[in-house]
Amino acid sequence: MRIALYEPEIAGNVGAVLRLGACLGAAVDLIEPMGFVWDDRRVRRTAMDYIDHVAVVRHAGFGAFQASIGAARLVLFTTKASQSPYDFAFAADDVLLFGKESAGVPAVVADSCAARLRLPMRAGVRSMNLAMSAGLALGEALRQTKGLPG
Repeated sequence: MRIALYEPEIAGNVGAVLRLGACLGAAVDLIEPMGFVWDDRRVRRTAMDYIDHVAVVRHAGFGAFQASIGAARLVLFTTKASQSPYDFAFAADDVLLFGKESAGVPAVVADSCAARLRLPMRAGVRSMNLAMSAGLALGEALRQTKGLPG
């Protein structure tokens, strides 16, 4: 199971997702360009020493990322979907894709995904924090595939 962040804009969110990946055993793919400099101290401040316990791969763009994942299924989490991850069958080699904080992913990226899922939320709210969304999604995917650590 992998988490992929498409052009993330907020260093603290990336740091929190790196910490999540370290704790739950999921590698993290970062699809550039990012909205901050990679060595931004805010990444390390949020990830803390957990950054040393997660596999991180940076990709020059979406094409390079796609080439690197081979036949793995790409599952997009988006507010523009209607299917819930709680009504979806995950596979152990899925790649969970999250768009940039301000705009999600462009249509061409969404169209390349095997599935589009929306985390359930109350009406009247726009979206959850990126790291919170990744945590909920990864937790459910690992639960279903019996990949939760411990």
